Amino acid sequence: MLIIPVKEGENIDRALKRFKRKFDKTGTMRRLRKRQQFTKPSVERRAQLQKAQYIQGLRDAEEI
Repeated sequence: MLIIPVKEGENIDRALKRFKRKFDKTGTMRRLRKRQQFTKPSVERRAQLQKAQYIQGLRDAEEI
């Protein structure tokens, strides 16, 4: 549970912005969206390999 203390005289928009920033850092929405759909472990591994190959290709192109 996130607790955002609002200081006296502080603008509510500023407190809301702090809440949103803190909420994003916790990664709650990312975890919820990931749990909505099951992906097989083999598919996850394949996606990780493709991502690694893509990043490696970018690094190789940068060196040349």
